[in-house]
Amino acid sequence: MLTRSQALALEKAPDDEFTELAKQAAGIRDVHWGQALTYSRAVFVPLTNMCRDDCGYCTFVQKPDSPNARLMTPAEVMQIVHDGERMGCKEVLFSLGEKPELRYPEAQAALARQGHTSMISYLAEVCAMVMSESSMLPHVNAGTLSEADIRLLKPHSVSMGMMLENVSRRLIAKGGAHYACPDKVPVQRIRTLDRAGRLGVPFTTGILIGIGETWAERVDSLMTINNLHLEHGHIQEVIVQNFRAKPGTAMAGHPEPSLDDMVRTLVLARLLLDPSISLQAPPNLESRFAAYIAAGINDWGGVSPLTIDHINPERAWPQIESLRRATADCGYGLEERLAVYPRYLERPQHFFTGEVAPRLSAIARADGLALQQCLS
Repeated sequence: MLTRSQALALEKAPDDEFTELAKQAAGIRDVHWGQALTYSRAVFVPLTNMCRDDCGYCTFVQKPDSPNARLMTPAEVMQIVHDGERMGCKEVLFSLGEKPELRYPEAQAALARQGHTSMISYLAEVCAMVMSESSMLPHVNAGTLSEADIRLLKPHSVSMGMMLENVSRRLIAKGGAHYACPDKVPVQRIRTLDRAGRLGVPFTTGILIGIGETWAERVDSLMTINNLHLEHGHIQEVIVQNFRAKPGTAMAGHPEPSLDDMVRTLVLARLLLDPSISLQAPPNLESRFAAYIAAGINDWGGVSPLTIDHINPERAWPQIESLRRATADCGYGLEERLAVYPRYLERPQHFFTGEVAPRLSAIARADGLALQQCLS
């Protein structure tokens, strides 16, 4: 693993030196993750697109007075779940705006119609419904969470996630990407990561690059994640996601990170993070799969044959068969994993409660990957 000074130097490393570092990153991947990359066959469920935050790059969020603002009903959720189940999906990935009920009376009223006062309690109910009425497993991306929130969700979800994005407080200042976003204050997100670790939750996090942060702030963000993992052992994967400029947002004219910037950051992450942490890059935000594989990634994340990427709706998911071929062209196989990584199945008493462990044992093969492999 790199020291901080070595990590800082990687940004400006000359090409020949960087080529060697990339080979080291790929070597770490090969030793610890083998000769196959993984993906999770998932459906994406945007439980609500209302949110109390106003990120400068987001088109997912809708104000309550928009005709597109919504809170999905249980019936709408289960329709997607059952459709995905028929297509071989195993993961229900819930994405939702953060705590809209704390800002908008309309969100409070929508929740009240479902018999709830908070988005987290409604999410827990819907996850429990997925567990009882399907063979699938929920993964929840619900933003910052209190200890009580995590305890409420854990019996009904196999894993949880929240992008750290960046530890820089500069980004919450006026004009920054996270201005007017109370849930993007770095300390709040770090506390969520720590709580998840203390409560034994397999957790997905990551950084968003190109939103105005410096290289040093990327380094510090990855080191923060890694230190929490070394303490708790719960960070199952880190996503390096590249900013995409979207029309109609405050950052519509902001430059996007180059492929070289993305590749350098992936190499940084693989060399800086503990090898037990999976490294992922979204396959629909950059089509040059070979460059990502050469940088040391071992996972493509959730890919759906049914639902769109609601956060980046303009970027279609690749067909699984085309992803398999592109991965094979680089000399690697493709295998389907579940919403939780295999090593967590070795300690079910610590990481799972409720009906989660029995469900996992029914759909996992001996090595912890998906029993039913869907690779086309």
